[in-house]
Amino acid sequence: MTTHCQPNPATRYARFSTLALGLVAAAAITGCGMMQPQPTPAPADNLVAFTTQLRAVNEVPPNASQASGTVDAVLDKQTNQLRWKANFTGLSGPATAAHFHGPALVGTNAGVVLPWPGPVRSPLEGRATLTPAQVADLMAGRWYANVHTAAYPGGEVRGQMTPRY
Repeated sequence: MTTHCQPNPATRYARFSTLALGLVAAAAITGCGMMQPQPTPAPADNLVAFTTQLRAVNEVPPNASQASGTVDAVLDKQTNQLRWKANFTGLSGPATAAHFHGPALVGTNAGVVLPWPGPVRSPLEGRATLTPAQVADLMAGRWYANVHTAAYPGGEVRGQMTPRY
């Protein structure tokens, strides 16, 4: 005849306590792995938004292209990081380059201050950390965005970056 041994209540309690303690320890270890420091978002007063309309009429000199587009950007004044997103359509051919130029006021040309990452296709996003001088020029409205093509090597569409307050 087979008999089943029933553990006494103290043994059952010890086994249950060991199991519960193991589960709590596993949960604690797992939870600690998820407690990595998260980046603190920049306060809104540290962020400045910029925008522009890319148009052929803004080129210097203007051209006859029917292409158009937009560039929207956000500058974190605390870290000097600029993030941007560009959209463009109707170019005469593939974009050969795109970048920010400056310092320049509307109607004047300037050299490249910040190239955009390639390949240059719409939509395009980028980010870079600016120097204090670049931040000052951007904040003063002395940067413009420019998209170049083979047909318009000096730029097919352009737009002055202006703060949105």
